[in-house]
Amino acid sequence: MGELALALLALATLHSAGAAEPPENNSEPGKSSSAGKPWKAAPSLADLDLDTAGKGAEWTSWFNIDHPGGTGDYESLEAIRFYYRGRVCERPVAIQARTTEWELPEDVGEVVHASPKKGFRCVNKEQPRGKTCSNYHIRFLCPLEHIYWSHWSSWSPCSRSTCGTSGTQTRTRRCVSARLAAVLKELKCKGKAVERRPCSAGPCPEPVWMEWGSWSPCSGSCGSAGTRIRRRNCKKAKKMSCTGRPTEVQKCPPSPCPACPGHMLHGTVISSTGMALPDAHIYLEGRPPVLLTRSDAHGRFSVEGLCQGTNVSAHRDGFAPGLAPVVSNGSGQAVAHVVLQRMEKPYMVLQPKAKVRLAGQEATFCCKASGTPVPKKYYWYHNGTLLQRKVHRYGSRLVLRGLAPEQAGTYHCKASTEAGAIKSVPAQLTVLAQGQQSCKPEPEPSLVELPSECPQDAAGSRYYNVGRCPPAPCASSNTDPPGCGEDAGHCCGVRRMETREIPCAGSLLPIKVVAECGCGPCAHPRVLVQGRVTAADTGEPLRFGQIFLGRRKVGFTGYKGSFTIEVPPDTQRLVVRFVDRQQRFVDAVKVLPFNRRGGAVYQEVKMLRKKEPVELDGSRSNAIPLGEASGREPVGELVLPAGAFLRPSGEVFEGKVKASVTFLDPRDVATASAASSDLSFADAEGEIVPLRTYGMFAVEFREGESGAALQTGPVQVRMDAGQVWMPEHLSKMKLWSLNPETGLWEEEGILRPAWGSRRKREERTFLVGNLEIRERRLFNLDVPEDRRCFVKVRAYSNEKFNPYEQLEGVVISLINLEPQPGYPTNPRAWGRFDSVVTGPNGACLPAFCDGQRPDAYSAYVTATLGGEELEAVASSPKLNPNAVGVSQPYLGKLGYRRSDHDDPNLKKTAFQINVAKPDPNNVDETNGPIYPYRSLEECEEAPASANHLRFYRVEVDKYEYNVVPFKESDLTSWTGDYLSWWPNPQEFRACFIKVQIEGPQEYMVRSRNVGGSHPRTQGQLYGLRDTRSVRDMLLDNTSGACVEFKCSGMLFDQSLVDRTLVSIIPQGSCRRTAVNSLLRDYLSRHPPVADNNHTAAFTMLAPVDPLGHNYGIYTVTDQNPRLAKEIAIGRCFDGTSDGFSREMKAATGTAVTFSCQERPAGRQSFFQRLLTAPAEALAEIRREMGSSEMRRAPPDVMDFASGALAPAATRRTPGSRRRVAQSRGQL
Repeated sequence: MGELALALLALATLHSAGAAEPPENNSEPGKSSSAGKPWKAAPSLADLDLDTAGKGAEWTSWFNIDHPGGTGDYESLEAIRFYYRGRVCERPVAIQARTTEWELPEDVGEVVHASPKKGFRCVNKEQPRGKTCSNYHIRFLCPLEHIYWSHWSSWSPCSRSTCGTSGTQTRTRRCVSARLAAVLKELKCKGKAVERRPCSAGPCPEPVWMEWGSWSPCSGSCGSAGTRIRRRNCKKAKKMSCTGRPTEVQKCPPSPCPACPGHMLHGTVISSTGMALPDAHIYLEGRPPVLLTRSDAHGRFSVEGLCQGTNVSAHRDGFAPGLAPVVSNGSGQAVAHVVLQRMEKPYMVLQPKAKVRLAGQEATFCCKASGTPVPKKYYWYHNGTLLQRKVHRYGSRLVLRGLAPEQAGTYHCKASTEAGAIKSVPAQLTVLAQGQQSCKPEPEPSLVELPSECPQDAAGSRYYNVGRCPPAPCASSNTDPPGCGEDAGHCCGVRRMETREIPCAGSLLPIKVVAECGCGPCAHPRVLVQGRVTAADTGEPLRFGQIFLGRRKVGFTGYKGSFTIEVPPDTQRLVVRFVDRQQRFVDAVKVLPFNRRGGAVYQEVKMLRKKEPVELDGSRSNAIPLGEASGREPVGELVLPAGAFLRPSGEVFEGKVKASVTFLDPRDVATASAASSDLSFADAEGEIVPLRTYGMFAVEFREGESGAALQTGPVQVRMDAGQVWMPEHLSKMKLWSLNPETGLWEEEGILRPAWGSRRKREERTFLVGNLEIRERRLFNLDVPEDRRCFVKVRAYSNEKFNPYEQLEGVVISLINLEPQPGYPTNPRAWGRFDSVVTGPNGACLPAFCDGQRPDAYSAYVTATLGGEELEAVASSPKLNPNAVGVSQPYLGKLGYRRSDHDDPNLKKTAFQINVAKPDPNNVDETNGPIYPYRSLEECEEAPASANHLRFYRVEVDKYEYNVVPFKESDLTSWTGDYLSWWPNPQEFRACFIKVQIEGPQEYMVRSRNVGGSHPRTQGQLYGLRDTRSVRDMLLDNTSGACVEFKCSGMLFDQSLVDRTLVSIIPQGSCRRTAVNSLLRDYLSRHPPVADNNHTAAFTMLAPVDPLGHNYGIYTVTDQNPRLAKEIAIGRCFDGTSDGFSREMKAATGTAVTFSCQERPAGRQSFFQRLLTAPAEALAEIRREMGSSEMRRAPPDVMDFASGALAPAATRRTPGSRRRVAQSRGQL
């Protein structure tokens, strides 16, 4: 049944169920709500205008956040939004509720209240006598966007720009439609998308001067003479220039001061944060502007004789000009308040998008920059060459018409203001010849590993080629609307799959392979960053801290410091600010890496605790050391002269001051994780380039009694030059402040050498700089570093390092170290850090490097996946170049050492190398893993056979097999199929069952997962999972296994629930001795029930509800499948529903227990007999079981090796059959 039909049926059902209810109550749904105030039912069909909704709507996934108990079952929309942010649209139009036994409320005779605005509730007091509420789960219907034409665009420029010729003009409009589900037909607007009309470029003009521009302000103030200037432009014709001068200079007579006797203007100049701005130039706006006065130390100014109805402007270095009207109170007094915005360098908010076009089509690239002032000048470049503005007539938008193959390549823009410049990321334009295919129908090779019981092929491999379609963009059609957004969204994907059967241990293993690729709608998985925020010193979580993206607050951290951020579309650089509302920590501004291909990336965020404040006398000069630590000289000091502290009004504060200056010392390598931003700035050309830090400091000054915030006038930063170990850095040292919205550092001043004494230390050289502490409170002592390289790193799923088993979504972090001379493993300090997420071809991390001294810089590299640390390749007792991934002699020059090289007790999760810049004349150093900074493309496209450094995931005796192949690290590889292990690419639900094994060793445990109740999948294999049990260190002869099984629930079409038939079978001579009583009771109360006649296994129809540790079932839902599984495994090991452990607690939170013994010599285990001879094993079962047992439990249920369907695998009562049939009929 189609999605739209389901929507209409649900609306009609709910309308009829709730027709008799009274009007809606505005109280929030919750357990405190009164029983007599129901909500309004879902709207009837007449209330929904499906035509304007594009005849499309889609259901959310099912939600069940409350179990019946106490006063009833409450599924509040507000609570669902809290737990599942972003999964329900802003205004749902319908709601559907069913019990967990898949029955409608009216079928079970229960009174319920449902509202798409509020949610659902069932109150026990309202039910018939002797009846209580069932357990319900609900979902919401969200309308798709409307289908409509946009307004016509402006007419395009004439196709002929040469004077004296004629051409055509076009205008376009877009058919705006929703991204419909696969089961709905694509709707198109009626009418034409393009209109054309003839046009003429007009006759060729003669060269003429344009109008004179306005006169500049007079250089003199009122009452004194000066000069002014104006300019004009020449409109050329056929390369002929105008005659005359482009500029005019004129003397200004002494301008009369405003003549409104008795009038007095009193004004103020403040920043956008309310702080007074002294020494601002005040002008009277006019032609020309007249300089009136300057603001005093408090930001105030007064002008005599100024009339009402005029405007004044204020100008100050470092701020954009501001304008304010003069407002009179009618008694001769007037006021004007001017607010100035701090001048900020521009930064990109809209990046150009990659495009694929056919020759002859057109392409539009767009970019947009923000900043203060707002950028208005844009420049476009093709393959690094500036395009002529007069030829292409571009602004922030570049339109290329009639594309030719030579126009392919990269395009980027640059925006500039008087504050600076910024470049966009390059966008790739691919131009295909007519008839050239952008998506080849033949799939690319992709190998999956078959189960161990399957025979090897002729080459001795157990891998099978299932094929894959690369998610490359397809060429847009002529009907695609032009504009700044992405193309219509067509990508290469799976068009057709085939089912094959592989002989394995006497049975046939089903597997689906890609048979044909083709262009179709692109997958758009959600992009998330998840993690935890904790204190860098104690690990204390940041509870309920505020999270900002730019100026916008997007949420809070949880009780344990956890957070989830959905990355906005088109984001290139995710800048996040974490704020402690209790002001115990310095605000953390982080540039977080994310996976652009979708899914969630896990990130640990560390916050720096504020230093305890010291009391200062504001009337005296004070000095605060920077980086003072035991046994170390301070890096420098902050010198505050007498009278330096100011109130926001500009008034000097000379009382007691509580000063907190928190210094982050890079001489301590452990502080790198707490540093703010990614130590980058935008240079004069607009490129984002790295800095090398010598220390960061955050300042906070408050009045001693009131606690009101203070700012400062000019203060001095003195840095000890002896702490700069690279002499070439002394002349480059600068003082920077952090822009918390862009995450970029901006220059505050230059530190220049000065000689003098500091307390008792004489003859010391200092680098001295000045700054004012006003809006920004985080500063940095940095030098720009141009000795840069890239380091190639790959992550693998195991120690085999197969190229097709690389992991995506791994966060690779690199810390640049400055080692002691002669001791490369003993770093003197860290200089910067970077984090990059691996893609299908690994990751390239920026790092400082040196071509003259290989050990001038070293790098410390780690890798994490969902919070789990991956292992680096060993460097001792013997270095193996083939394992490390780098050939000799370059490997020796890099000095590769794993973190446990000298101490086996240390972790194995990091390595350190010398970042030796490759010698282009040495062939051994031209194949990676270090690449020159200008060779980023070569690094990103390097084949797996090229030198690279490696991490791998330690997975001992763990195996996963899916009938429908899916690479969990690449969400775009998901295929919609009834047998897909994960039915929804936007939401991944991981389910695990905990098995306790009593036996002398560790045992392999398999889960075999087949369709249980869905008519399309019943008896068909979804997949296999093998896991080796882990020994409990506190219990003798006891181990535990956390075994994944396929969760029950909706399949990919979201129409019917399937109760997965799960068989848990341990390897060895094992027998089942116990089943969790709560789980057994739950399964018996939720028929049909799978029989468990053979004691060597445990079989169940998996529960639909997320039960928890009391049942031995662990369920976690997340947007990243690997992260969901990691969290579920951690809870399973711990035996709790909210804990996490890597130490097995086998006797806690267990679902089923087996007792395993060593088998007699020469006798195979039941597990092995099923693999090698399933027919004989089943015959043995029949002999051991009585006839009644055989009738209740057909042995086919146990035949996981052959995959045979059990004809009567479940026991159903006549009543249960009737209920199931009714529910299917209703759907």
